[in-house]
Amino acid sequence: MFQDLKRYNHILIPIYLLGAIVIVGTFGYHFISDYPYIDAFYMTISTVATVGFGEVHPLNTAGRIFTTFLIIISFGTFAYAISSITRFVMDGEFNQIFKNRKLNAAIEKLNNHVIICGYGRNGRQAAQVLKKHTQRFVVIEKDPGLTGNMKHDYSELVINEDATLDETLMKAGILRAKALITTLPTDADNLFIVLTARNLNPKLTIISRASEDNSDTKLKIAGANNVIMPDKVGGAHMASLVMKPDVVEFVDYIVGQGGDSINLEEITFENVPEHLRNHSLKDLEIRNKSGANIIGFKTATGEYIINPSADTKIIHDAKIFVLGTSEQIAKLKELLA
Repeated sequence: MFQDLKRYNHILIPIYLLGAIVIVGTFGYHFISDYPYIDAFYMTISTVATVGFGEVHPLNTAGRIFTTFLIIISFGTFAYAISSITRFVMDGEFNQIFKNRKLNAAIEKLNNHVIICGYGRNGRQAAQVLKKHTQRFVVIEKDPGLTGNMKHDYSELVINEDATLDETLMKAGILRAKALITTLPTDADNLFIVLTARNLNPKLTIISRASEDNSDTKLKIAGANNVIMPDKVGGAHMASLVMKPDVVEFVDYIVGQGGDSINLEEITFENVPEHLRNHSLKDLEIRNKSGANIIGFKTATGEYIINPSADTKIIHDAKIFVLGTSEQIAKLKELLA
């Protein structure tokens, strides 16, 4: 918004100056030379535009002196206004204003979207996975060169501004977003974004990148739900591929790399029909009704249970992890709707 105001100032200032000269000239001719207002206005426009028309009525000495000063003042202003307007159009600022308005209108329609701060290597990977899941997202990247070649369904939802500013996050619709991913290369910037985002939207899920070993704790204290350290994760992942390559590749395929065939879903307490809440897993009859399998359970205290017992109770803040084919997951969602 502030950038648009700056762009408008480039063209509004000379227009305001011209308007002021026209007003001064009109009243000046009216009071000095006793011109009617319409004649005074016409005389002012003719003088400012330097079109060379004659005087509407004979001017007295005071009127001629006033005209001389009006020509001197208006000549530079008129030239400045024309050059500013021409530059405004030729430099593409006019198109940029409409592009920003279109962007703002598109973001205002979003709800439960994801905000990605930083479009470096990690930001691009996050965007690719979200795209595979048809999840709407907005990218905030200060460097236009990094986002200039974006090719995906949401490439128009890009804000080339500073993600550490409150107004930028507000512009990205943080109050309506469901999650924020910050992947800036500097931990201090990520920490600042996490603090700001948590303050603006306490319910937001925040995932942050970290580089230094002691930064993950600080980011979690600041409000990040999860902190990812790419170097550590990458090294551990490569070691796992040595020890259990097929298992790791299979897990990768399930949790993020399979695109449309992703079949691992989580069911929260709120997603469970009210009449089945606080009941056992066997009461859901997920296997019988959809064919999908319950492979994990997260308790209200954050403990993970692999292959939970059928008698496990579905309580508040608990989550169920289900694995199945695309058709089975789709059927399960229909049953829970």
